[in-house]
This record gives sequence, structure tokens and C-alpha cells, in this order.
Amino acid sequence: MAERSKVHGVSHPQLSETVASLLRDRIMSGQLRPGERVRLEEVAEETGLSITPVREALLMLRAEDMVELQPRRGHVVAPLSRQDIMDVFGLQGDIAGELAARVAVDITPAQLDDLRQQHERLRRAAQARQISRVEQLEFEFHRSINRLADARKLSWLLRTVTRYTPSRFYAANAEWREAMVADHDALLSALEAHDPVTVRPVMARHFTDGAERLIKHLDGLGIWSG
Repeated sequence: MAERSKVHGVSHPQLSETVASLLRDRIMSGQLRPGERVRLEEVAEETGLSITPVREALLMLRAEDMVELQPRRGHVVAPLSRQDIMDVFGLQGDIAGELAARVAVDITPAQLDDLRQQHERLRRAAQARQISRVEQLEFEFHRSINRLADARKLSWLLRTVTRYTPSRFYAANAEWREAMVADHDALLSALEAHDPVTVRPVMARHFTDGAERLIKHLDGLGIWSG
């Protein structure tokens, strides 16, 4: 089998996902607006990469309906509406709520203690305004819960739909960080009580709050295409 093409020791698929993640965040946070061109050369120059991983990233985003390929214009940001955001975040909340509810039934004291330790690290990072660390630890906290649910396909679906979440935007928002800590406190209390009925709406609120904050932000930017 031919060796996978690499740049600076990192494979093209890894680089492509890095670029795709960067562009997703910019699109969903309104830095790139619907109808705006995404130029291969400019992205490659900004990221210090060759054209190939950037092109591959745009192919990924086309498959996710994040960008469109238009004649004589190239890649442009796809239309986005308030309803799109409510739909995506609502689905995230439903799936994440189901996974957390399953965890609540059988979670052990040791597993709960591990989640609490993760949450405490996240709380400290939020208080210290360590944006990149908040983004990383928030992802790891929810990944730990999803793994405890032992539902591979449902977890895969959640990972797929959460690609639309502009995590950098949220981590940089002080109000969101405060609400996130409160949501996690409530979630951990419901898990400790082995209460799946309470867990579902607590987890759902975590995502609907994110949708409301994002919609308000995009309202202010006036980016809506529909």
C-alpha cells in the first residue's frame, strides 16, 4: 500500500480535518457569511498548508452542506437560517440527553468521581479564561459521558451533528462559560441521584442555551439568508 502523503509529518486527512474544523467554526459563528467565497489559496496561505488538504477540507464541508460549489465562483458558504440552528442543536440535545439518561441508571461512584474531577478542571480553566483549555476540557467531559453510555452508534451520530457547534465561539464567551459550569453542576447532581428523567432536560437545556446564544449573536451580525 502506498504511503499516505504527509506535510511536516502529519497526514493529509489530519490536516484536512483541522482546516475543516477551522472553517466550520467560522461559518457557524458568522465570521464567514452565507454566500461568501472561500478561496483555496487564501486558506492555504493563512494556515501554511498546501492546496491539497484545503481542497479536501472543502470537499468534507460540501458533504455536510456547509459550503456549495458554484460555477465561476468556486466554493461559497451555504445558506443558513435560524431554524437550521434550532434543528441542529435540538437534535444534539435529544441524543446527548438519551446518552446521559442511560449513564444515570448504572453510573458507579468511581465513574462519577472521575466526571467531577474533570468538571473541576474545567471550572478552573473557565475561571482563568483559558479559552483553548475550556474548549478541550468541555469536549472531553461530554465524550466521557458518551463513552459510559456504551452506545457506539448513537455516540457516533452525536459526534457527527456536533460538528456544527462553534466550540471556539462558545469557549470565548464569558456568559456561556458561567452557564456551562452551572449546567454541569446540575447534570452531575442528576447523575449522582441516578435520575434519568431529570438528566434528559438538564442536558437538553445545555444545548438549547447554546442555540439561543448563537442565534442572538448571528442576529446582531445580520447574516441570515433565510
